[in-house]
This record gives sequence, C-alpha cells and structure tokens, in this order.
Amino acid sequence: MSAQSLRLLGNARLGAWMWGCIAVILAVVAFRGALFELVRRWSAQEEYSHGFLIPVVVAWLIWTRRRVLLASFGRPSWAGAVIILIAMFMHLVGLLSAIFILSQLAFIVALFGITLAFGGCSLARAALFPISFLIFAIPLPYFIDAHLSLDLQLISSQLGVFFIRLFGIPVFLEGNVIDLGTYKLQVVDACSGLRYLYPLLSLSVLAAYLFNAPLWQRALILLSSIPITIAMNGFRIGMVGVTMDRWGPRMADGALHFFEGWIIFIASALLLALETFLLARLSGRGFVELFRVPTDEIRSPRQDTKPAPHLAPLFASLLSLCITMLAGFLISGRTELVPDRTRFVTFPASIGEWHGRSSPLEPWVENSLAFDDYVLSDYSKPDGKVVNLYVAYYASQRTGESPHSPLVCIPGSGWSITRLERLDSDTSHPLNRAIIEHNDSKQLVYYWYEERGRSVASEYWSKWYLLADALVKNRSDGALIRLITAIAPGESEHDADQRLRVFMQDLLPSLRDYLPSAMATNSLSSNVGPKKL
Repeated sequence: MSAQSLRLLGNARLGAWMWGCIAVILAVVAFRGALFELVRRWSAQEEYSHGFLIPVVVAWLIWTRRRVLLASFGRPSWAGAVIILIAMFMHLVGLLSAIFILSQLAFIVALFGITLAFGGCSLARAALFPISFLIFAIPLPYFIDAHLSLDLQLISSQLGVFFIRLFGIPVFLEGNVIDLGTYKLQVVDACSGLRYLYPLLSLSVLAAYLFNAPLWQRALILLSSIPITIAMNGFRIGMVGVTMDRWGPRMADGALHFFEGWIIFIASALLLALETFLLARLSGRGFVELFRVPTDEIRSPRQDTKPAPHLAPLFASLLSLCITMLAGFLISGRTELVPDRTRFVTFPASIGEWHGRSSPLEPWVENSLAFDDYVLSDYSKPDGKVVNLYVAYYASQRTGESPHSPLVCIPGSGWSITRLERLDSDTSHPLNRAIIEHNDSKQLVYYWYEERGRSVASEYWSKWYLLADALVKNRSDGALIRLITAIAPGESEHDADQRLRVFMQDLLPSLRDYLPSAMATNSLSSNVGPKKL
C-alpha cells in the first residue's frame, strides 16, 4: 500500500476509535438508571461491596491487553448493531418491569455489540473476557439472593455443628439454631457466607483466566471457590460456638467480630492461592511463572492488505443507542394504568369475630419500604390469640419499588427462619409458610403476593407476571400480604396453622375492595412518574 493509503487507513481507524468512545459514553447515559442501582447495591450490601473494584480490574485487563486489542482491530460488523438492538429490547423490558438485572445485563451486551460494530469479530474476541467480567459487578435480584442466603445458612449451620462436635462438645441443631445447652447460637442472614462467596468467586474466575495451565486445572480453581467459602464460613460458625461454650457469649461476640469480614475472605483467598501453588508444582513450573495476562490467543489481521473500515455499522449502533436513550425517557414518563381502589384507612377494625388494633410504622420504615398504602394491625379473638396482619400495596412497581420479600425483612429484624415451605397444592390458596425464632420465641408466618387479581406464592412467578402484565396490560400494581401468629409454649404448630387459616377465610373477602382485580384495567388512568432515580 502507498504512504497515502496507509495514512488514510490510520485516520479512518482513529475516527473509528473516537466514535467507539462516544458509543460507550452514550451507553453509560442510556443505561444510567440501572448503573445507579448497581452503585446503590454496592454501597448498601456488604456482599456486593467488591463491585467497586470490578470496573478497575476490567480497566487493568484492557490496558494490559492494549496491544492485542489494537492489533485485533478488524472490519466493523453489522452483527454489532443487531446485538445493540437486542440490548435495547432487554433494557426497555427491564424498565417496564422494574427488573433491573435485565437492564444491567443489557449494558454488558451493548458493550459487546459496540466492539463488534467498530472492530469486528477479531476485536470482540479479544475484548470478550474483560467485558464479560463485568457480570461479577451485578448483584442478584433480592428474592434470589434471599433464597440462596437461606440455603447457605442451613449448610453453614450443619458445618458449624460438625466443627463444634470435633471438640467433643454436645450440640443440637434445629433449623438455623445451634443449641449448646446453656447457650443458643442463631445463624442469621449475615452468617450465610454470601459476603465471602461473591468476591471470592470473582477472584477465582480472574485467577483461572490468568493461570497459564491445562484447562482442567483452571476449571478446578474456578469451581473450588464455592466449597472453600462454605467450609470457611462453617469453620467460623464452629469457632464461635466453641468460644461460646468455653468462655461465654461475651467472648463469643469478640470471636464473631474477629472471624467476620476480611479475615475470612483473606483466609479463603490464601487457601485458593495454596491450591494454585500446588497445581503449579504439579505442572513442574513456578507459581509466578504461570500467571500472566493472555496476549497471544488472538491472531492479528494483516494490516497491509486490510481496507479502510466502513463505519456504517458503528453509526447504526450510535443511532440505536440514541433511540434507547429516548425510549428510556419516554417510558419513565409513560402514562400507566392505576386502578381505582379503596384506601386502607377505611379497612375494617373488625373481621368476623376478630377485633383489630392498628399501629403505624416509623416514618423511616415507610420511606424505606416505599409503598403507596399499607395496613398493619393486630387482630385478636376473645380467647386472646393474636394474628398480626400486614399488607403493603404498590400502585406501580415500574420504577423499582416493589414488595420487600419477608425472606429479607424477617432476618433483618433479628429473627431466624428455621423452616420454609411453599404450600400450593394442599391448600385452597397459594402461600409461603415459615417458622421463625428469636431467643425463646417462635412464630408462624404466612405470606403471598397479590398481583393484579392473582394470588402468587413464588417470587419468581410474581416477577414473571409483573413482566407480562407491564407489557400487555400496562399495569404493575401489586401487594404483599403477611400474617404472623405466635406459637405459645405448649402450643403445637398445628394449632397456629388452624388459627391463621381461620383468619384467612375471614380476611380474603374483606381485601377485595382494597386490592384491584384483574379486570380493573379501565378504572383510572394516571401518570405514575418515577419516585426515585
């Protein structure tokens, strides 16, 4: 090629890089709501606080692979524009349904589409891992997080009891409560191990990527982070139990603070490093020698024969991102159908033989739950047995406010969920049944969701119906109904079940005027704007 052709080719590539940077900026602006939610979750939940480091690691990976990325620059691909359209669709669905994880994943998909649109398949392959690593910055939805936390609490409790018994200490396990005889240790939500699992999993993925070893060794490093974290968390609980048995609860509190947070994470990371060292010795090579950023898996295209890139796919991608931005603005101010209903201020104080006494929530609690209307009341019969009723209604869930799962709120208030089951087939009404305990108190909890005329027990189905109704009916109203009754000493769980079921039979007809039905789509049309960014 002549010097002039090379100069034109270089200018064209420089222009493509400039437009690519503009496309990334547009993507950040278009998906800003979902990205702000990411930062909020990183700040609010300790298990996701490592999210602040993920973009830094991605930037480092891109910088160390800059030569490969530059050499991999190829002909822009129209597949990038198509992928950005897919990301736009995911984002709009996420906005309509308030399922933020769809929009957050769509942002990563859009970044991949941008690399295709201005650098072709060779550049997309070179940037695949750095872009994909951003997945570890995305928190799980609350309801999935809560279920996973509950399962890990049970496993950690069993492992903790195993370690305690190794010291010859008699111990009894009931659900998440470790009974040492004189003392009881509750394995609450904060002891599930999630705060160590998520950052260690992302670290193991990075280590497997950098580890220049056979595939089976890299897979072993990747998968071993899960059992390492669970085992270390069980060991932590066991050590707290041993300390409590030998020196009392005051020393146990000190041990709990010592073994939490970064101590367990660093210990888990050291075990992961030890495993990697042993695998390196097995390969007959040095530990440091096997760690490097891959730079040679991309074969650079021949630069002297490659024509100047056509920027049409990139410009189409820029147009798609602009449309995504505009559509996001329109959806956030869209007129949503908000059915007419009776407010809970008129909810009856007497239901059948039950007489209620309402109690208001603290203002900060109301702001945190962000509902539009609620009722909280204790209903009792002449025999003195009490059922606590809580109903939280949301006129729109489109901007992120939605019923908070009791699986999150109950542990957050200091209670431990020792048993949870879903009753769909053996009752006339789907619901979740939970036994919760705190110190020597035990309670029975029923809860379910009312989603535009449907009674739903599963959080997963609740989100699916929310997505479908937001798209088809232009409605996203919904409510959480929760019933709690104490299980008195000497009283069986069956007695508490009968009490809640009798109350439910009296309650359900009274709720009809306060929770809109499936046919209430044409009652009242109102502009429901966003409550928060």
